[in-house]
Amino acid sequence: MNYAERFFRQSEYWYNDGLRKANIRDLSGAVSSLKRSLQYNRSNIAARNLLGLVYYGRGEVVEALVEWIISKNLKSYENIANYYIKKVQESQNELERINQAIHKYNQCLVYARQHGEDLAIIQLKKVIQAHPTFIKAHQLLALLYIETEQYSKARQLLRRAYKMDITNPITLAYMHELSQMHKQKVSQLKEKKEETVTYALGNETIIQPVSASLKDNAAVLTIVNIIIGIVLGAAVVWFLISPTVIQKKAQETNDTIVELSEEIAARDTQINVLKEELENFRSTDEEAQNAIVSSQGTQESYETVMRVKELYDAGETSNADMTELLLQVNPETLGEKGKAIYDEVAGELFPLMCQRYYENAQEKMDAEDYAGAVSDLEKVIQMDAEYQEGNAQLLLEEAKQKVGETE
Repeated sequence: MNYAERFFRQSEYWYNDGLRKANIRDLSGAVSSLKRSLQYNRSNIAARNLLGLVYYGRGEVVEALVEWIISKNLKSYENIANYYIKKVQESQNELERINQAIHKYNQCLVYARQHGEDLAIIQLKKVIQAHPTFIKAHQLLALLYIETEQYSKARQLLRRAYKMDITNPITLAYMHELSQMHKQKVSQLKEKKEETVTYALGNETIIQPVSASLKDNAAVLTIVNIIIGIVLGAAVVWFLISPTVIQKKAQETNDTIVELSEEIAARDTQINVLKEELENFRSTDEEAQNAIVSSQGTQESYETVMRVKELYDAGETSNADMTELLLQVNPETLGEKGKAIYDEVAGELFPLMCQRYYENAQEKMDAEDYAGAVSDLEKVIQMDAEYQEGNAQLLLEEAKQKVGETE
């Protein structure tokens, strides 16, 4: 197979990967895969047209038109890009509305930088109303809500943005930040609650700070409150509720007999219908579960990369520990921003750790610790498959032969 055929096949592979991700609303992942497809073959019309559709789905109409126009120039006839461009141009009112929304969004960026959060929030609400799929507007408005401590509104916006693009790194970062802030707030409320005590006095509830003596008697007060509550509850039940309950139970028993007779007659029919529905649900549920698992794996990889980045910047964690965490990440599932952070940290750690693990493996081979050498060399190959111009791979095969892995 020559290089041209290999490039074409790689381009088709990444196009299919982008199509799969677009189908499950992983738009950021789809953009990354389709851009890689075009790196191998810039004339891949299907990949370029799909990239335009993904941009359009994220509300980035200008970027979508750029891709379709390039596609049209590469192939002017029998190209669906012509249809896409025509449909956009036919809706002049909609196009003008989207254009105005983008201008307002850019103005809101200026307001935000000048600390005009209130004015930016008002304008962004109008932008989202005019252009509901504009993910960047959702993200900026959510960020302003976080800045102004309107956390519930921010969470609602981020959920809408997540449904439109389930692996967008900015959306995931903001959701992660909200989660951390929520945990911190719950912890503060718990500490504040522990500093006060609540007890009943007649018909009133008294809340006051915990004094030293009151802390000592807190258990006694709690038991007294429970006993008073039990006595009052028993009195209410005995004098007011019991006669009514007995009469009501007799009536309910008669009604229940009638209802059960009717339910038994309808039960067999419902069972048959539910069996048919269950068979239909099983086929669709499996696809949904696969999409959810893929999304969760992407989020976990992203959070691991962000954690390693924080550890690396802090400089308090060993290179070996950070490398172990980074080797658990599948970079292909990351979005564009997450992949950039992964490449930055891996570019610093992997060369150093490859050399260390390779030298350790050579020493273990000399000491006949072949299992340990296999473990170190497999990490080297995972970081750099061609390390030492293939000598690492050759040494790994030799170590595996020593431990009996002859295949």
